[in-house]
Amino acid sequence: MSESSQNHFKFKEFIVHQENCAMKVGTDGVLLGSWVECNINVLNILDIGTGTGLLALMLAQKCNALIDAIEIDSSAYNQAKRNFHESKWKERLNVIHQSVQQFAANSKKKYDLIISNPPFFINAQKSQQLNRNVARHLDDSFTMDDLIVSVVKLLSDSGKFCLIQPVKEGGIFIEACEKHGLYLNKLIRVRTKDGREDKRLLLCLSKIKDSIVTGFLSIQNIDGRYTDEYIKLTKNYYTHLPERLS
Repeated sequence: MSESSQNHFKFKEFIVHQENCAMKVGTDGVLLGSWVECNINVLNILDIGTGTGLLALMLAQKCNALIDAIEIDSSAYNQAKRNFHESKWKERLNVIHQSVQQFAANSKKKYDLIISNPPFFINAQKSQQLNRNVARHLDDSFTMDDLIVSVVKLLSDSGKFCLIQPVKEGGIFIEACEKHGLYLNKLIRVRTKDGREDKRLLLCLSKIKDSIVTGFLSIQNIDGRYTDEYIKLTKNYYTHLPERLS
């Protein structure tokens, strides 16, 4: 098994310290970071709401791009700053303590790839822990439209915007994006186990309206073992997966 705890999570090439961050390393973030494509044409990446810095670190491992990461929460900002500094890619990672609205209003930079694991659990019950609420839920200070408008401003004309969402919220998000000129290009439906309902949507959008590529991913087989597809997707990061596929 991986060397993980509430205080840190060890991946193959980096460690994520998370003791001061409300949102710990989870399957959603690892799925998104593993799934996102990053080729030689991606020179600048933006991670919105970086939290521990997980997504930025995963992308730094798979490509040579310069990566900016935005985080509004002070504790999470400092946590990401430490994780970046202790990584082998610290020269390419930059964390910014600011809201995405402020950053978009002031930045003239355009990004080839924008990634986010955003807090759009619209109907979820509120947690009693305040900073976890901020990390998980929308409020009046940060709406879905705020994120979309900011992405449209910051994304290059040929750039990609990738994120993960629960199924219901993902459908709402796709419709909202279309109103602002962002169009779905790729959709992967994720289920925790074969035969169960879809739980998450992996989404890739851009300013280019084109045919939509769709697919499915199950994390586990019916017998509870990881699927070959999930192992292939995450094997460069997780330390506890089987070395050989079934």
